[in-house]
Amino acid sequence: MRFGRVGDGVAGHESKRVILTALAANVGIAVAKFAAAAITGSSAMITEGVHSLVDSTNQVLLLYGTRQSRRPPDLVHPLGYGRELYFWSFVVAILVFSLGAGVSLYEGILHLIHPHPTEDVLVAFIVLGIAIGLEGWSTIAALREFNSERGPKTIFRAIRDTKDAPNLIVLLENSGAIAGLLIAALGIGLTALTGSPLYDGIASVMIGLVLAATAVMLIVEAKGLLIGEAADPQLVKELRRCAEAHSGIVAVKEVLTVHQAPDMVVAIISADFDDTISAREVEETVADIELQISQKFPAVTRVYIRPMGEEVAVEKLA
Repeated sequence: MRFGRVGDGVAGHESKRVILTALAANVGIAVAKFAAAAITGSSAMITEGVHSLVDSTNQVLLLYGTRQSRRPPDLVHPLGYGRELYFWSFVVAILVFSLGAGVSLYEGILHLIHPHPTEDVLVAFIVLGIAIGLEGWSTIAALREFNSERGPKTIFRAIRDTKDAPNLIVLLENSGAIAGLLIAALGIGLTALTGSPLYDGIASVMIGLVLAATAVMLIVEAKGLLIGEAADPQLVKELRRCAEAHSGIVAVKEVLTVHQAPDMVVAIISADFDDTISAREVEETVADIELQISQKFPAVTRVYIRPMGEEVAVEKLA
């Protein structure tokens, strides 16, 4: 598992590359889909065009959020602007739900109420095939980055635990997009085979439901990160082990962590120091712990060591 600092190493570079790849794919796909929708009159193609347009907007917002999150700390935000990335991730999730799913459902229901035939089906299938190829290219890039972070965890566990919101958004959006493309192809195909335009409208509604489910997953994850989630349990264990290894520490009472960004963690370590050592030795121990943590775990951008005696710990628990 990597504990790099956002924007300063491989993790930040790879995350940005994944977003740029998705943006390039979605812009091209959106243009092709809207052109095909104009030619064929397909409701599902209009829905897919809106879907890709929303996705393109989302990638722009994620790039903006990534840049803003790298701003240095100041007097107003002493811990930095890392969580701004999570804010824009939450906005993206809302856009997927309101625009992506909302427009898809509206267009599908409207097509069911006022059905009209789909023309030039071959054009629609060519565009859908190209779109699947481009979405697959973008998804592979996002999945490669996601797999490098998740280690031995299952995919579902890794989705729940990940702190890299932009990469997760790209991965889920692309997965939803591929599902939507397959549904659109099925709807247009059934319309061509049966001559009934209702299948095209049903496909739009189903695409809307897929987008709504994807958006809900993104909203739940973004909300948790925006409120503040603890670091990976393995990192917390390593921080505890690092502090306990020092001779001046009798016991580590508590290790609190919170993510400010995917690779920016603030840690607070409450420890019981040996009563026989001097104040100078306590200072030296604290400085040594901070130095070791900064060297071993660059993701921990801030660490605070709080001396805490047994009587303080008991009073706090009471």
